[in-house]
Amino acid sequence: MTGGQIAGLIAAIAFLILVLALVMAIRRVTKIMKEVQGTVQEANRTVTVVTNDVDVLSKQVEGLLEKSNVLLNDLNGKVSDLDPVFKAAGDLGQSVSDVNDASHHLVNRINDVGKTTAKAGVASRVGLSALRFYNKHRKDDDSTDQQS
Repeated sequence: MTGGQIAGLIAAIAFLILVLALVMAIRRVTKIMKEVQGTVQEANRTVTVVTNDVDVLSKQVEGLLEKSNVLLNDLNGKVSDLDPVFKAAGDLGQSVSDVNDASHHLVNRINDVGKTTAKAGVASRVGLSALRFYNKHRKDDDSTDQQS
């Protein structure tokens, strides 16, 4: 074999190795692509299921929102009907507070009158005692004057 034939043989072997490496790489890529295709199909099935579930949930949520709006409107109407009741209760509370203040004022005035009455009672007892003392001494003086 000549040098050119040996070089050609080496080039052919290198080319064969290169082709084998490419075939193995292409097989791996093909295997990976099949796995990716299976994953994409599974993802598509999952997205379809989720989309169907979301559609059902969306319809249910829409119904719940409509019911909630009806309930809130009803509640707002009832609250507006109760506003006068709460205003009346507030007015009643103020009236009770005013009556309470007036009764405290009346009790204080009665206590003041009671103190004044007690002072007058003490003064009348002192006056009565003084009058009795005076009458007693006057009788004693009159008896003494008559005896003389």
